Amino acid sequence: MTVTETVKEAIGLGHDAPVSSAIPATRKQMSDARLPLQYRDSCANLLIPLNKCRVQNYYMPWTCTDERHGYEKCQYEEFKIRVKKMEELRAERGGERSN
Repeated sequence: MTVTETVKEAIGLGHDAPVSSAIPATRKQMSDARLPLQYRDSCANLLIPLNKCRVQNYYMPWTCTDERHGYEKCQYEEFKIRVKKMEELRAERGGERSN
């Protein structure tokens, strides 16, 4: 492990740390923002300001690009973590599928 990787791991920016690991949204915040249940995940803290920005700008597609990019990146990082976990589970079973 290099010095850079050690520092990144120490401050929470390692490969396994999700993007949204800063401050997760509470259930109250998600409820107040009226997020549907399927969107109440670890990236909800990025979705709440994105939805506020969308409403303020009348859902214009060229607005809120920074917020949207951050939310989509978080979703992608979460997807990669789920795939990695599934591969680990599949390796434990000797390559068998669960379904």
